[in-house]
Amino acid sequence: MFHILRDNWTLLLIGQYPNGPLGGLAITLILSVAGLALAFPVSVLLALGRVSPLALLRLPAAAIVYTVRGVPLVMFIFWVYFFVPLLIGTTITGFTTMLVTVVLYEAAYLAEVIRAGIEGLSKGQTEASRALGMSYLQTMFKIVLPQALYNMLPAMVSQFVSTIKETSLGYVISVNELTFAANQINSTLLTKPFPVFLMLALIYFALCSLLTQLARWLERRIARRRSGSARTAPAAAVAAPMAV
Repeated sequence: MFHILRDNWTLLLIGQYPNGPLGGLAITLILSVAGLALAFPVSVLLALGRVSPLALLRLPAAAIVYTVRGVPLVMFIFWVYFFVPLLIGTTITGFTTMLVTVVLYEAAYLAEVIRAGIEGLSKGQTEASRALGMSYLQTMFKIVLPQALYNMLPAMVSQFVSTIKETSLGYVISVNELTFAANQINSTLLTKPFPVFLMLALIYFALCSLLTQLARWLERRIARRRSGSARTAPAAAVAAPMAV
């Protein structure tokens, strides 16, 4: 396995670049980062729709989220692959297909993460801001969302881990990502599929484990800050009457 990695590490890392298209792990990370970055604003809008008091916004947002989350990702890839060219009147590359798929698919999942963060906050903050004369949108964007997004950072990193693994399905439409590169190596060697795909599994495991540890570190850090704030608040409440 080690000599396979030694002879093919550039193909796994960057594909055939610079003599050919960029691929391998580089495309996997580009798809994951770009997909989540583009999905984030969409997910915020969907989450706000999900918690909106207006049924006109809440019901369509819920329908989109439930529909996307209820369809297997590979089926969603095929939908985008065949439907988007009909919609825009021209063919699109496998990379573009996978990017659009990741954006739409991850937006639905991130929306539920953000919604959970919003609903996990104390309703007293919303009531206090409204009592101070802030509008609903001001309350959401200045008070609620910043706290919800901060609290949900570990869950967002975990979603990034899931996205990295999900991009491997781009193989079915010939996206030149990490799994596709491994299959190219296997097609060249022919007789060594087990070590090739074991190596692929170890690469995914190492990358995802590193990001999972980052998520756990963020979770512990946020928990420490929360507990620190919780200890400070009672102390301030006791000190205030004494100061008077």
